Amino acid sequence: MRKFLPWIILAVVVLIGYTWFKGINNTAVTLNQDVEEAWGNVETTYQRRNDLIVNLVKTVQGAAEYEKGTLEAVIQARANATKTVIDPSNVTPEQLEKFTQNQSALSRLLVTVESYPSLQANQGFLKLQDELTSTENQILTARTRFNEAVKPYNSHIKTFPNSLFAGVFGFKEKPYFKSVAGAEKAPDVEFNFDKKEAK
Repeated sequence: MRKFLPWIILAVVVLIGYTWFKGINNTAVTLNQDVEEAWGNVETTYQRRNDLIVNLVKTVQGAAEYEKGTLEAVIQARANATKTVIDPSNVTPEQLEKFTQNQSALSRLLVTVESYPSLQANQGFLKLQDELTSTENQILTARTRFNEAVKPYNSHIKTFPNSLFAGVFGFKEKPYFKSVAGAEKAPDVEFNFDKKEAK
């Protein structure tokens, strides 16, 4: 029995080590899946807004008084917002910042569209406006939940001794959603009246 004792001890150590490493890896995989699911929900809410904007654009195109330049800016901002594609398993702070900037630019333009006085009598527009407001709230919730999913993942891979092996397993820290620079200021809303209205 004594001659097998070192092998038994070695087997126990290997088993404990294997279980420990497996725990680090499997927990990180599970938390990473939570982050990817949360990111999918973020993309879904942004997609809902982009789909609504198509209807919004069609509605405001029918309003002859609406300034053409602003409408074109909304269309361009929507195109830019849908260009940025992010892989949640390999997201970088730079990618997330670019994504946030594009979406933020679209939000600021929508405030101008929604505040345009000539559209307020259009029932179709008002319904879309309500839908967009609801979607903005859903976007905020989805972004908050994404950050809530990122926190335990980052904590797991950055906590010692997990931090020693997380990189070996291919797990990297993920960035949080942050507000864009100047987001603390309320957007400026300008009312553009055409010559017809001025008369």
